[in-house]
Amino acid sequence: MKTLQVLVMAMVLPFAAHAAASAEAAIRAALDAQVQAWNRGDIETFVATYAEDCTFVGKTVSQGREKVLARYKTSYGTREAMGQLTFDHLIVRPLDKEVAVVTGEFHLARSAAGGGPAHGLFSLVFELHKGQWMIALDHTS
Repeated sequence: MKTLQVLVMAMVLPFAAHAAASAEAAIRAALDAQVQAWNRGDIETFVATYAEDCTFVGKTVSQGREKVLARYKTSYGTREAMGQLTFDHLIVRPLDKEVAVVTGEFHLARSAAGGGPAHGLFSLVFELHKGQWMIALDHTS
């Protein structure tokens, strides 16, 4: 019986490691797609990564993708205000097969007219929705 348990664990652990690596790769790809959308001025596609029932915590709390989209459009209504986005120091931590936490830094390179450079920290909770990793919670400071 002990041998069977060892054999099962030997099969399960690599599978779990593969699933975690796959989740991390998919989440990093979603974040890369967000950066690309932002940098071409496409706020709608940037926000498409957020779940319909998401929560955004910043200076205020916004519930739902449409309110998050409205917030971004108000805060970053011009290409100058949007600037060029980069993410740094990303850490992706899968918690299970359907939930992961991401922490990192954002940087906006903007002209003085666009509001000047901006940077901050964020933590995201991603959930797997119908095979796609979506942001359920975004806390950005």
